[in-house]
Formats: sequence, structure tokens, C-alpha cells
Amino acid sequence: MKKVKSENTKSMVVVNKKNVFKYAHIALIVLGSIFVLLSNFHTSIWFDESYSVGISNHSISEIWSIGSNDVHPVLYYIILHIIGLFTGNSILSFRLVSTACVIIVAILGYTHIRKDFGEKVGIIFSFLVLFMPVVLAYSGEIRMYTMAMLFVTIMAIYAYRIYKSGVSNKNWIIFTIFSLASCYTHYYALAAAFVINIALFLYFLINNIKQKNYEVKYKKYSGNLKRSIISAIVQIILYLPWLGTLISLTVGSSKTGFWIGKPDFMQIFEFQFTGNLDSVYLVRNFSYVFSAIILLYIIFLLIKYWKNAKPAKIALVLYAAIILLVGILSIIVTPILYARYFLVITDILLLAFAYLMALDESKIRVFIICTLIVIASCMTNIKLIQINYDKSNNEPLEFVQNNIQNEDIFLIDNRGSGFVVSQHFKNNELYFWDVENWNVDEAYKAFGNTIHNLDSLQDYTGRIWVISDNPEFLKKVVETFGEDKVEVKDEEYFDTQYKTYKYDISLIIKKGILWKKT
Repeated sequence: MKKVKSENTKSMVVVNKKNVFKYAHIALIVLGSIFVLLSNFHTSIWFDESYSVGISNHSISEIWSIGSNDVHPVLYYIILHIIGLFTGNSILSFRLVSTACVIIVAILGYTHIRKDFGEKVGIIFSFLVLFMPVVLAYSGEIRMYTMAMLFVTIMAIYAYRIYKSGVSNKNWIIFTIFSLASCYTHYYALAAAFVINIALFLYFLINNIKQKNYEVKYKKYSGNLKRSIISAIVQIILYLPWLGTLISLTVGSSKTGFWIGKPDFMQIFEFQFTGNLDSVYLVRNFSYVFSAIILLYIIFLLIKYWKNAKPAKIALVLYAAIILLVGILSIIVTPILYARYFLVITDILLLAFAYLMALDESKIRVFIICTLIVIASCMTNIKLIQINYDKSNNEPLEFVQNNIQNEDIFLIDNRGSGFVVSQHFKNNELYFWDVENWNVDEAYKAFGNTIHNLDSLQDYTGRIWVISDNPEFLKKVVETFGEDKVEVKDEEYFDTQYKTYKYDISLIIKKGILWKKT
């Protein structure tokens, strides 16, 4: 408590330092949330986002059926579908769901982390969630990553509370719910849930066995061991509807990692801290230096405060165990080791980082690291704003919007550009010509019709929008229909900033045929 003398009354005013810290924490969350939101009020999408938008427009039963052939579980898509019912399937609303998940994780720093680990850890955790470039870069992605991160965070928080406290049915119920939600949202979150469930079970089992030699018996171990088993059984039973799908995706003909190549470990390392991947938000050299500094700082703190860093060590062990499990599965089952997916478990790393930073007695060192993080996040956000709001992103859509008619259809190839445009014009039928034989007919029902040749369109008498990122696709379409039978009415090429997508958009009609009107 600090006493302050008023100049007018000369009375003593008592200021509670803890309250000041709380207000600072709340202010950080508010300012950080605004900072995160700055780059996310746009409707540009790329291929992966177009899939989220496409599948969420189907019914829940269709989402389950179609999603069973996709490479991710379906809870995120179902939640988007429900939100879409109230927002008219607005792309912006879908984007802000991801941003909201990041902000909620930051709020957990105030509502949960602060209470469990102290004021400093709580505020540093919120700071890291809102300002680490890797989180910022994906805060507006219309994908399940930030939602999975939120579910994993809540699961981990309540796992720790179960580990630290006595027997609490409330903690076990919340843990079970979010462990199951994690499993249904992303397979890295499933790996996290598996590792954390096993860790709790082994901890209580080992200590329950040790109890046999204790004079005083602790209900904490026996009671929680029973609840651990019950929780696991409940989760397994409720996951059974998806278990068959998981098995078929990992060991069947359509393995989950069919498109994932050999892991790029430098890319994985860099992504952990900056979010750089295919899109580069920080200059590579700066990104590598920044990542190295953060990693070395974490290692330095871990060594320096080894004896006092038990929660951080637990978090890092769990983090390493999840990565090890994913690595083993990638070797013996199917390739799933991919940098972007690590965002799902980033919160566990950030919690360890926050706890270690709170132990650092050097205010100068902490200030330098926080300043470096803010600089990196500002550079990232400036880049995101420049990319996301660039006027070139809207030009392909404006071109189609100004010329499209109700009866027009889209014909696209395996490039992402066509999928992206089609999701902005839901009332026009889509035909995906699987030229590269991806064997994704069922999964791509999220978009529309998958065809393997143009036979089904030979008798079509309406207008066709041909979209790719390569003009060669238009030539292939014209040659297949017959050059003497097809007329190219309009063709435009667009080079956009968002994900550096390119669009070759053409409108074709068949010569001498009366257009069919709907």
C-alpha cells in the first residue's frame, strides 16, 4: 500500500498497488485488442479460408459428411455455420471469430493466469498473446488455428488447477469439455489433449501408488485418479463418432498429410516466433535474429531460474512431448509435421515464456525484450495492413461483380484463385475441373461440383466464367470445347497483394447458341 498526500486537504490517500496493476492489465488488453483488430476488417480470402467459408454454408449434417473427407475435424466449421445463421454468412464475421479467440486467450491472462501464477505472469502472458508476431499474423485467418489455441489454453489451465488443487468436479468437467473440444477442432489440439490427459493420469497413478507407504492418505490422488479415468472414458465415447474418420484419414487412401512434404525445421523454428511462412511479414534476416534472441532469452531464464521455474518446466515438457508425438506420428503414420499447425499449441510456449520472464530480476532486460517484441509486432502489423487493405485485392471481385448474371456458372481448376472468387458469389454454380487428379470429390463438395472432364458442360448453354491463376487453363478449356464453338468475351489478369494471389478471369460463351435464362 502506498500513501499519497493531497495538496488541498493534506489527507492521506491510500493507493492499492494491486489495483493499479489490475487496471494496467485491463488497459493492456484493451489497447492490445485494438492493435490486433487493426488489420482484420477486410473480406479478402485465400484458398484455405475459402474452404472454411464454403463448408460452413452447408447444413451441420453436410458439414459432418463433407468434413469427414477433409484433413481437419469439423467443430470449427459447425461453429462458423451457427454464427453464419446470425450474420448472413458474412466473411468479415467469420474473420472476426478468429480475432475474438485471440482476444479471449489474452483475457484469460487476467481472469485465470493472473490468479493461478500471479499478477506479473498474467500481464506478461496477455502481452505476449496480443503482441507476439506469430499470433498477430494469424489473428484474422478464417481457419481453426486460433480457436484451437483458445480451447487448448483453457484445457491446459484447468489441467494445472487439477494438478495443483484437491478434488474438484468443476475443474474436471471444464477440463473434459475443452479437452474434447480441442480434439474436435484440430489434430495438433488432439495431440495436446492426449499428452495432457496422459500426464494427469500418470501423475495421479504414480502418487496413488506411492501413497501406500504414507501414514496419512490423500484423497487428492485417489479421487483425481478416478476422475481422470472417468474423464478419459467420457472423452473416448464422445469422440467415437469421429474416430473412424480419423483412422481412415491417417491410414487409409486419403491420408491427412498427403500434401505435406518433408519438414523444414528452419521454417518451423522461425514460425514459432514470427509467423513467417509462405507469406513473409518480417524481413527474413530480422525474423531469424528476432527468433534467435527470444529463444536464447528463454533458455537463459530457464537455466538462471531453474529451481523456481517449475510451472514453466511443466509447460515446456508438455510442449516438447506434443511435438515429439507429432514427429513420431509423422514418421510412422502420415506426414503432419507442418509449421502453421504449431500455432495451435503456441499458448503453452507463451505461458512458459511469461512465467520465466516474470522471474527475471533485471528490469532493463525485460524492457529490452518487450520493446523488441513491440517493434517486431508493429512491423508485422504495418505489413498486414498494407497487404490486407491494398486496393488490388478487390479488383478481381469488382470485375466479376460488374459483369456477372444470375445464370452464369464458374469453371475453375486446381489453383486457389477460382475457389476464392466463387465464395463471393454463392448464387452462381461452381464446377471444379480436377485437372491434377487430387481425388478430393467428396471433400470439395464444400465448394460445389467436382468434374474430371468437360463432358457434363458440353450442352450447357449459359455463360461460363473461367478462373485460374494461369492463362493456360483458359486455352485448355477453349481447346476442349472447340475453338470454333467458343467465344471469349472478356479476359482480365489481376495481380493482388493478399497472399500474392493472381487471377486470370475470362467470360466465355458458345457461338451461335441461344443462352438459357433462369
